[in-house]
Amino acid sequence: MVYVSGRKKEEQINFLASAKFQAFTKQVSDAGVAANADGKKIVPAGTVYPANDATAEGILLNDVDVTEGPQPASLIVEGYVLEARLPAAPVQLAKDAMTEIKFR
Repeated sequence: MVYVSGRKKEEQINFLASAKFQAFTKQVSDAGVAANADGKKIVPAGTVYPANDATAEGILLNDVDVTEGPQPASLIVEGYVLEARLPAAPVQLAKDAMTEIKFR
């Protein structure tokens, strides 16, 4: 089930280094996500998912609101990314696990 609420302006930093990338749908868990000042649990775009370690599968393309539980999201698995613009720099284990993502 996808939860949709009222409109609000959101801004995201573009971390893509190229218009060409490959992404697949992935269910993003709400476990361990802290609520922000508005009471929303948001996993930001550019987050290494599921964790910034050897289990990394890809990078989230857009913000994901998991306030109402797990939600589907677009996970980049191949392409070029501007590492300095990600919310958290990927550790070397994560980079090694995401073999098709190139960092600039």
